[in-house]
Amino acid sequence: MQKRIVIIGGGFAGINLALELGKNKYYQVTLVDKNNYNFFPPLIYQVATAYLEPSSISYPIRKLFRSKDNLHFRLGELLKVVPEAKQIVLNNGTVDYDMLVFATGAETNYFGMENVRKHAIPMKTLSDAIQMRNRILTHFEEATITQDKDEARKMLTIVIAGGGPTGVEISGMFAEMRYRIMRKDYPELKNTGANIYLVDGGAALLKPMSVKSQKHTLEELTELGVKVILNSHVSDYVNDEVIFSDGTKIQTKNLIWAAGVSAMQFEGIPITSYGRGKRLMVNPYHQIEGLTDIYAIGDTCIQSGDDAYPEGHPQVAQVAIQQGKNLAANFKRLAENKELHAFTYSDRGSMAIIGRNQAVVDLPKPKIHLKGFIAWCAWLFIHLLSLISYRNRINTFYHWTVAYFSRDQSLRMIIRPVNLPSVDAEPLEESNLSPQNLNKL
Repeated sequence: MQKRIVIIGGGFAGINLALELGKNKYYQVTLVDKNNYNFFPPLIYQVATAYLEPSSISYPIRKLFRSKDNLHFRLGELLKVVPEAKQIVLNNGTVDYDMLVFATGAETNYFGMENVRKHAIPMKTLSDAIQMRNRILTHFEEATITQDKDEARKMLTIVIAGGGPTGVEISGMFAEMRYRIMRKDYPELKNTGANIYLVDGGAALLKPMSVKSQKHTLEELTELGVKVILNSHVSDYVNDEVIFSDGTKIQTKNLIWAAGVSAMQFEGIPITSYGRGKRLMVNPYHQIEGLTDIYAIGDTCIQSGDDAYPEGHPQVAQVAIQQGKNLAANFKRLAENKELHAFTYSDRGSMAIIGRNQAVVDLPKPKIHLKGFIAWCAWLFIHLLSLISYRNRINTFYHWTVAYFSRDQSLRMIIRPVNLPSVDAEPLEESNLSPQNLNKL
């Protein structure tokens, strides 16, 4: 009789675990996610800046599972775990398991700043990216209408908090848009005095990367016109004003938050199982400490036993992918009564794109630093290969090619979803199908 593995989360870790177990005779696998698609987080900033369409970096989970009879998908949101009953409670029912795997990733961390949480633009999910695109483009349109120059400047000024790869890539993209696109599409906005700011609390951008990469990135962004502020962090965001730790302020309606992430906590998991950053503490075999038959992989966990990473592995895609594949291999070994393999992370390097023909790449083995056009080509190649389907790769390559040769793209459309009634809402009676009620649909 096949054992039931339930995976919570359809990101890099969860999808790779599930696909590696596809067609396995020992297990029935159910993947639970609140979205019915997998998406590629490293490229959501390109959706947010209207360089890619959402479908270029996302793919339906059910279509991924289509040819694998033992893989199943359940749309739902985890509310509670009941370890003693080996059951999880979702917002739409319950699911029983023999083994449970948390692959829930991480969520945006606002460090307790409520005003920032309410008013800043997060950059973690595909929904965040679409919201950001609509908001930024709407502000551009509003700025062409207003007669108040100070108000227009606030609508066009962009502050990006967080000097990691996401912050660097967004700021570079906006800088290129300002020079190559906005001058053509928005001639009314000339000489507004708007700026792009990239802010980080550390002494350098791209903290985990080499000094050479950090220096080159700072030089290139400065040349693009991005104003980089280091050794300072956002402390509040009130009345369209970003307030910094040193007391300085910048007026803007666009604060993009790429400054940190935190794992999530779930009812039913003991508080003693969580470590730094709310990450679930696991052993080298991905088992959560103090629990039986419950595992965690990816950004949501912090592992002991890897001497090269005593403070835990970095919360990056490669760690999640490798952990998902290692746990899948261990589940197969477990079914065949073979010895389990402890997880050891193999660092494939770090990279970040800065702008057109500019990127930085650090490779650990052998220790190589690349910059400029070669690094830019490497970044494009790796990210294309990392997309989950051929359709995604073809769509993304097409849009990149058009944008490169035309120095433009045609996706700058504001598309707002209509507010639809809940699926649980009572249906309208036939006699109530008036024009006013039809508008509610």
